[in-house]
Amino acid sequence: MKIYTLILSLLLSILILGCGGDEDTTSNDGNRITDNNTDIETDDNIEDPIDMEIPPLKTYFTGTMTGHTGNVYGVVFSPDGCILASGSYDGTVRLWDTTDGTLIRRLTGHTGIVRNVAFSPDGSTIASSSFDGTVRLWNADNGTNTVTFTEHTDWVANVAFSPDGTMLASGGWDNTVRLWNASDGTQIRTFTGQTDPARSVAFSPDGNVLACGSYDNNIRIWNIKFGNRIHTLTGHTDTVNSVAFSPDGRILASGSSDMTVRLWNVEFGSHFRTLTGHIEFIITIAFSPNGRTVAAASWDDTIRLWNISDGSHVRTITEHENSVNCVAFSPDGHSLASGSLDYTVRMWDISE
Repeated sequence: MKIYTLILSLLLSILILGCGGDEDTTSNDGNRITDNNTDIETDDNIEDPIDMEIPPLKTYFTGTMTGHTGNVYGVVFSPDGCILASGSYDGTVRLWDTTDGTLIRRLTGHTGIVRNVAFSPDGSTIASSSFDGTVRLWNADNGTNTVTFTEHTDWVANVAFSPDGTMLASGGWDNTVRLWNASDGTQIRTFTGQTDPARSVAFSPDGNVLACGSYDNNIRIWNIKFGNRIHTLTGHTDTVNSVAFSPDGRILASGSSDMTVRLWNVEFGSHFRTLTGHIEFIITIAFSPNGRTVAAASWDDTIRLWNISDGSHVRTITEHENSVNCVAFSPDGHSLASGSLDYTVRMWDISE
């Protein structure tokens, strides 16, 4: 019996040594594994990952979508990337198939310019803001107008959903920023302190703060829960037309009629970089999903992209035939959509 046990022990040792792998490529040092010059922290209590099939990347249409009979002021992708919504001077919201660029549906009901569009985080609802003084919610599946917000007393410039989809923020020419219950349209709060029209609004990714760009050249950051102002960011020398948070919420980007994009530290309310290159008003800015790039649409007929880490210029898109009003990244960051005074919506492959 002792001899039998000894033989089994020797066989087991041989098997274990045979599974050691290539010592030249992987070394184990405590709870740190170094593989191909990359350090990876490990946890003894973490189970082995499940082998999952990664779905293929979506193939997006590249080209021009026509049909609007007026300037295009807003574009936004659905969360799954399958639909692009656009808002126009012609008073309509149009939904486009992002695979082939075909028109899915026209949403009608506004009696003024549709200035901005937004998708709810679950993709079921589209919000639109209009110069008819209203915000409308639409069912994304069938295009019906479900709720209309009417408390603004002047043009409504911008609209944004909270990250959890329960609230909607809007900014208007009545010098107010309003917070709404997204399910029934009841008003939750009006943020006070605006001395000029509220040009743009954006929720932080954690939903705790709201940023607003204004015609008074400033940006105000508000606490959502209590309604108090946290910061007023100054430095732009003309209207702040667009604000956007980085995906991690640490950076706020602002685009202005002073032809610059400014980057701000959200926690401290401090400016740390200015991105230049446009020679006309910047109307809309957007962060890429990975937070590494910011894009700006300008009335100089171009879209410019910059690297956030060092402010370097990445690319300029020049094919629009008139001023570019709006820009949006696809959820995977490989496609860019834009809308222009040339009445077109365009999609660009930026994967390279």
